[in-house]
Order: sequence, then C-alpha cells, then structure tokens
Amino acid sequence: MAEIKKITLANGKTRWRFVIDAGRDADGKRKQLTVTCDTKKEAGDEYARLRNERRTGQLILPSKMTVAELIEAYLASKVEDLEETTLDGYRNRLLHARDYLGEVRLQALTEDDVERWVAWLLVSARRRGGPKGTGLRTPTVDGVLGRFRAALRYAVRKRYVARNVAEYIDVPRKARKADRRDNRRADPWNVVEVKEFVVGAREDRLFAPHLLSLMGMRPAEVAGLRWAEDVDFDAATLDVANTRTMLRNAKVIEKDTKSEAGERTLPLPEPVRLALMNFRVLQEAERATMGEDYVDSGYVFVDEIGQPLTTRHLREAAYRLMADLDLRRVRLYDARHSCLTFLAVNGVPDVVLAAWAGHTNAAFTKRKYVHPTAADMGAAVTHLNDLLGISEGPSEPAM
Repeated sequence: MAEIKKITLANGKTRWRFVIDAGRDADGKRKQLTVTCDTKKEAGDEYARLRNERRTGQLILPSKMTVAELIEAYLASKVEDLEETTLDGYRNRLLHARDYLGEVRLQALTEDDVERWVAWLLVSARRRGGPKGTGLRTPTVDGVLGRFRAALRYAVRKRYVARNVAEYIDVPRKARKADRRDNRRADPWNVVEVKEFVVGAREDRLFAPHLLSLMGMRPAEVAGLRWAEDVDFDAATLDVANTRTMLRNAKVIEKDTKSEAGERTLPLPEPVRLALMNFRVLQEAERATMGEDYVDSGYVFVDEIGQPLTTRHLREAAYRLMADLDLRRVRLYDARHSCLTFLAVNGVPDVVLAAWAGHTNAAFTKRKYVHPTAADMGAAVTHLNDLLGISEGPSEPAM
C-alpha cells in the first residue's frame, strides 16, 4: 500500500496525502495522482477505491477539459471516417452545445446542466431560419441533443468522464405536442398533384430531371448523373453511383452515394427514358450553337453553355415551375416521398421499395417515406364493405 503521509498546513490543520500511479498517457509517460484527505481513514478508503478502479480500467483522472474542448476532440476523431458534408453537419449541430455549455468543465457537467440547455434550445437558440433568439423546433433539438450524446459517449469511452449525463435527457413531451400542433408539415404531393406537375412541365427545359425526382431519386443523385458512366439507353437503365451535393448552399461536393445501398441500377420508365433522350438532343443543339465556348463536362444536367447544374439550381427551377402552374409548393426532396408512397400503396414489395430508394432497411423506408392519404385507403374501404356488409345489405335511411 502506498505511504499515506500526514501533512501539517500553515494554519496548523492536518491533512493526509498519498500518491498513486495512474497508468501512462498517450506518449507512454507515467502518470501519477496526488490525493489529499481530511482524515487518515478517508485517505485509506480513497486509495483502495482508486486502486480498484485502476485494476478494472475504470480509473478517471481529474481533468480541466471543457465541453468545448471535448467537442473539438470528438470532431477530430471523426475526420478520417466522415465525408466533408457529414462532418460539417456534426459541427453545425454541436455549435449550440459550444455556445451554452462550452466553458463548463466536462467532469463538472451535470444532468441539470443538460436539461437547462435543452430548455434554452426550445425557447432561445435560433440563429437563422426564423426570428433570431426564438426556439428551435423539436426535430432540430432531437438532432442537436443526439449529436451531443454521441460526443459524451466518446468522452466515456476515452475515460474523460465516468458516465454520459445526457444519455437519458430527452425533449419534453409537451414541447413535442406543441410543435406537432403548431408546425404541421405539409404533405407530399398526391397522385393528382404529381400528374398536374408532369403535364405542366413537359415543355420545360428541365423536364427530365423533374421526372427523375418524381421517380424517387435524391436531388444530389440527379445532379451527379453522367452520360458515359451512368445512362444506358439501350438497356433502359440508370446507374446511381455518383452524387453532387452542396455544402452550406455554396460549395459543391462530389462524392460516392450516401451508402453502399445507395449505389444501385434503376430501370428507366419509358417516359423518363424519352425525356432523357430529348434532353440529350437539346444539349447537342446547344453545343453546336455555342461552338468552342461550350463546356463539355460530361454531366447529364447542365445549363445552356454546358455548366453542370447543382442541387440548388434544380430546386429553384422546380419551385419556379410550381409557382407558374399554381401548384402547392413542396420540397423537391418530397417528390421522393410521393413516389415511394405511390409504389407502396400499389403493392410494390418492401424489399423492392427499399432497393429502389437506396436503403438497406425496408422498415426505415416505409416509416420515413411512405405517407398514405385518405384517397390511398380506398382499397381498404372496398374490403371493409365486404367484411361489414350483409347479403342483402341495410336499406337506405328514409328521408
């Protein structure tokens, strides 16, 4: 057992102190921990506790690391594993934790601190996307809190702290109910709206990419299509293997698909195949007109001089067309929801639905992307008529 020494302070009071080995740091240098207690018994008990934690690998050394420093360490640990856009999303979600909790010592952080932070997120944390200083919506708070939990799990794994104080903190149920009541999300287009858009878009220069969005492709997948590598007119197929997305609506990032399941080959519906062929003919005419000034990028969707279109271009073009056609404005990404809902309610098997969407999990596809409407439930009414009716049926009520 380490020697426990009696220490006499300048004011005459006595304390008991010992030094214990605490393992080695990342550079292999031995670390020691000095502990001072009021009584010899307290010192002996503390030494036994620390020795046991050292033996079981549970020993946590005192640290002045702040929450802000933890966030930087966590993000640095992800640099080699995450794409630039994903890492930027992580950093953006953790900004609120840095703003409110950044100066708090990590080992002093409590559940009460996290609960107060969540309350602040719900009433005062907004910086953009609405009135500054108002609360964030509960889905946003879920994402922020979830990423902070992940950072604290990293801290537990690295033995900076003993437990994750955010693990069981959640958005209050009242706040969720109020958000659902006050911010009901617009439904994706129904079948009638999709058909109205298709008819109205036929003469639009970007009719082809609009159709690809309506057949369930992500905007970044549409923007990343290349003629030589991805389009096969003879086989009537489309390879989804490359994406072009935007970082903070300014910087274009080209990368592989979102996941391994996202890399897939889709059969082309005949209207989409014809629209792509017409767009190819239009491009050749524009190339002939521009001559040497034409930019031969190899991408499918380009402007009149050959410059590749971005997801922002596609989104803004779709919104202009919605306004011109006096159609309800929905997010371009919601066209994907409309497509997958249509396929699901028309009997496409779950495994095919997930493969079409580029997902590995069919349950996720149906949970997140399938939104049946009252009109979609007509088939259920037909079956219920058979179930609940009788052979002669009830008579109409007398008027």
